[in-house]
Order: sequence, then structure tokens, then C-alpha cells
Amino acid sequence: MDETRLREEICRFGRSLFERGLTPGSSGNISLRLDDGGWLVTPTNASLGFLDPARISHLDAAGRLLSGDPPTKEIPLHSALYETRGAARAIVHLHSTHSVALTMLPEIDPRAALPPMTPYYLMRAGQTALLPYYRPGDPAVADAIRGLAGRYTSVLLANHGPVVAGDTLEAAVFATEELEETAKLYLLLRGLNPRYLSLGQVDDLVKTFGLTLPAPDAHHDHDHAHHVHDSHAHPGED
Repeated sequence: MDETRLREEICRFGRSLFERGLTPGSSGNISLRLDDGGWLVTPTNASLGFLDPARISHLDAAGRLLSGDPPTKEIPLHSALYETRGAARAIVHLHSTHSVALTMLPEIDPRAALPPMTPYYLMRAGQTALLPYYRPGDPAVADAIRGLAGRYTSVLLANHGPVVAGDTLEAAVFATEELEETAKLYLLLRGLNPRYLSLGQVDDLVKTFGLTLPAPDAHHDHDHAHHVHDSHAHPGED
């Protein structure tokens, strides 16, 4: 796809996300990695609902602005996720309500922010890491993402929002939407002792669709398995 089409694709998906209330005002940003290592990225203080293809920021591989408006201040988190997820070609960062709300709950496991509630959550978003709060644009968030060592395609920033990578912009958008819907389901069912997917059901998805899910730390294996795989676990029992 040529650069003109890519610019139009950013604007089309950005408007769709904005018009459905998934990121308000001038919040959120989108980037696409080009074949030469450079990027197209949405400008700072730009609403995703009203993007101009000609004003999309074009950066070289070193992050220098080649054309367009100044880029989003969230460049450090995009850069770190591209660096650690070599196959990623697109990143979507939103301030979607339910995903942000999820990050504020005390029981959330930073290694698996959501349990396996639906097959499409695992198929599109995998598992989701939760990082601590960082000021928007803080370069330190890049080190936090690098600390995940590329194990996650979807990351939640505490009190801020999701950051999701994909091998296409469409895949990144769909995964972000699936993450938001799963966070909404979690909030709707919190305290009601819902049935999550069982270990066997998760393993079937992994084998059938070739999923790669992050392995837990060895000393957390038992607790992590209970949180992620027990089909009768209460959301706050981990």
C-alpha cells in the first residue's frame, strides 16, 4: 500500500474510533511503520475524528520530523513497542473508558490484566500487561515497555489507556476494540463469580489458532494459572 493510501487509512480508522466514543476530544494516537523504518503518526493535539491526511506527521527511522505537523508526544511508547515487537507495523493508543477504568481496580494482575473471558479477546489481544502510571509523554514509559521484552501486543497504562500493536492497522484497531469490550464485560460481571474459559478451552484456542501467550514468571505459576485459567474464579480472588 502506498503512502497516500496509508495516510487515508489512518484517517478512516481514526474517525471510526472517535465517532464511536472510543477516544474523546484530541486524545489517542495512531502510528504506522513504513518499509524504510520511518513512521506515519498522528499529530499532537489532533482529534482522531478530524485528521487531515496531508498533515499526518512523517518521521524518519531516527524519529526526526520530515513533513507534516509535529507528532504526538507519545512517541516514546510507540517507539519502544516497535522496538520490542519486531513484527508490529501499526500501534493504536486510546483513552477508551472501560479499559482506563480497569486499570484503577485493586485486584488487577499486571501480568494478565484480564482473565480469558472470550475466545476473541485471546485471539486478537492475547494477554494484556498493566504498567504503572507515567505522566503522558514521559520517556520513562519506554523503559517500562522494554521491560516487557516484547511478550505482549496489548498493554494498559494505569489511569491512562491501552496501547496495542498489530501487523496491520486494521489488526491493531480490532484488537484494541476487543480489549475495550472485554474490559467492559469484566466491569459488568465484577463480583458476580462469572465462568471464564477453562485451561482446556484456552489450550484448544492456542493450538487451533497458533496463539502465543506470555508465560508467567516461574515463582508466580500457581497464582497466575488460577487467575487466568480457573473457569469458576471470582475476579477478585487472585
